[in-house]
Amino acid sequence: MRKLRFCLPLAIIGAVFAADLPVREVVLYKHGVGYFERSGELKAGETARLDFKAEDMNDVLKSLTVTDRAGGKIGSVRYDASEPLEKRLEDFPFAVGNELSMAAFLDQMKGARVELKVGAETVAGAIVSARTVKSTDKDQTAEREIAVLLMDSGDLRTFDLASATTVKFSDPKLAGLLKDYLAVLGQAHSKDRRSIYIDSPGGAARELFARYMTPAAVWKSSYRLLFGDKEPGQTEPTLEGWAIVDNTSGDDWINVQLSVVSGKPISFITELYQPRYVDRPHAELAENRAVGPQVFEGAITGSVSSFARAAPPPAARETRAGAALGGTIGGVAAGSGGGFGGGTYRVGGNVSDSTIVSTAEGRESGELFEYSFAGPVTVKKGESAMLPFLQQKIKTRKLLIYSENFGLHPMDAAEITNTTGKTLDGGPITVYDAGSYAGEALVETVRAGDKRLISYGVDLGTRVTTKFDSNASVVRELHLHRGILDAKSAVEEIKTYTIRNVDGKAKTLIIEHPERPGYKLLSQAPIETTSNAYRFEVKLGATATETFPVREERVFDQTLSVSNMTPDVLATWVQNKVLTDNGRRQLDQLAAKKREIAENDAAVKRADSDLSELSQDQQRTRQNIESLNKVSGQQELVQQYAHQLASIETKMAGLRDTQGRLRTTKTRLESELAAMMEKMDF
Repeated sequence: MRKLRFCLPLAIIGAVFAADLPVREVVLYKHGVGYFERSGELKAGETARLDFKAEDMNDVLKSLTVTDRAGGKIGSVRYDASEPLEKRLEDFPFAVGNELSMAAFLDQMKGARVELKVGAETVAGAIVSARTVKSTDKDQTAEREIAVLLMDSGDLRTFDLASATTVKFSDPKLAGLLKDYLAVLGQAHSKDRRSIYIDSPGGAARELFARYMTPAAVWKSSYRLLFGDKEPGQTEPTLEGWAIVDNTSGDDWINVQLSVVSGKPISFITELYQPRYVDRPHAELAENRAVGPQVFEGAITGSVSSFARAAPPPAARETRAGAALGGTIGGVAAGSGGGFGGGTYRVGGNVSDSTIVSTAEGRESGELFEYSFAGPVTVKKGESAMLPFLQQKIKTRKLLIYSENFGLHPMDAAEITNTTGKTLDGGPITVYDAGSYAGEALVETVRAGDKRLISYGVDLGTRVTTKFDSNASVVRELHLHRGILDAKSAVEEIKTYTIRNVDGKAKTLIIEHPERPGYKLLSQAPIETTSNAYRFEVKLGATATETFPVREERVFDQTLSVSNMTPDVLATWVQNKVLTDNGRRQLDQLAAKKREIAENDAAVKRADSDLSELSQDQQRTRQNIESLNKVSGQQELVQQYAHQLASIETKMAGLRDTQGRLRTTKTRLESELAAMMEKMDF
């Protein structure tokens, strides 16, 4: 049985041949995008086509600019839609599924007029139905596709579609719909590439420029730092810089102007390629609705409720960020390109400078720095390249770096000052010393005139140990305000670095001492400070030992209430050397008043104790009198106890008077203390 197939590619069903604009300029950035410029000549009425990955279309639509060198006007820019396939096919009057038979397809077109060529005969009629039927012939079951047509004569005829060599729709509009349907399917099969079409109206040829940003592989930088045979300080080493670029764009870069940019401008993705749909509310005039019965409730109170209309929500605002593409991005470096060879080579066992010709020009571009390669560059799709962008002498100082987390040995290091006049992009550095491999380092991006420390090995000829010591806290400041004593105290801490140089040559050591919150340096000033450390420089003699103490002070605050202090505690604060004469005089007054209060409190306690003892004596005397009264002949002894009881009561009365006076005095003294503390301030 013959099946109808509709998976025809778009190019077969009438694609328009379009002119291609080759890539002329490429600028690669560090944040995942690249700038591309295409240009070429378009003849009159011709259309230029730019092909992109489907996932790149958002960035292209956000950044595309089109320019005519002669200043002419561009007719229009079109591109393959990204509407979902189901959405694009839903308006067609038919559907074509997988493995769809001719009969099943024609059955959807009932009433459409078709022409069938059966043998030498061509017949035409309107489709009544089409189906697949089974027939049995000599114990074999076969399927046949048939169509029933209404002929112009009014007859109904059945045709075996297997015998028809051609099937043609008489209505050209219906034939066009089928072609459009197949074109949509053909585009859906090409998921990886999307095209943008630029029309060129008019009667003359023109040179067209298209510029845009798309996602691109980040370019990488790597360096070689080559020290000579002379001692440090007598020669400047050579710094070589190489740019590693990857062409993942899907297009060949043939003789393009290539630039690489150090810096990270802001970039983001906005969904511009995918169609957006908004759900709209259904609205209808009230007068068009039928009126139904209204049920009214009975009134509860005589007031009338009012309803406030809610304010509509504020309309959503779309914000746009980013910079417009104005002028030339990346620039064009003048001059012809020179040849270059990758890597380093060894002469007589020593590593020498690479025999490269770095033709890259560096220039500031706002907050960015750009290297433009003067000569044309060719990198085919799927390939990568190493391009030299720097080979210059650079100011460098050999030294050692030590931090306590390194362990026993410091690191071989170099202090690089960027004297190239260019921004050095961050990346790995391979260090060669006196022609031999010495180690590797990583460096951040360094602007012109700035400097960085790099470490590339461990110096086994130097050992560093540390010792920690701390002193007792010392009061630095004392302040009194409204009875609150504020004291600033400090603890001095000393970390001593002991450095042993066992080599027979002098060295320079940089100590990175951590900066701790709340501590400040008391002794040496650092040569520089980072965000979290001090750097000290120590000169080491040959086969010598040096000690380097770092003194720091930690200041902390104490807040004390004078009202809770005893006179003895106040006396210790009075003796503090940081007190001014005025402060000492005021604290003396407070201490004296505190002593008066303490003496009065002691007198109150003594009176309370004496009164308690007399009360106990009184109780015992009364018990004795009560017992003797029960025995005859004890009248004389009872009289003696009665005299004692009267004496106790007299003393108790005097003590109660004393207690009252002492409590009155205590209240007065405490009031005087409170008034004194309120006034004192130093």
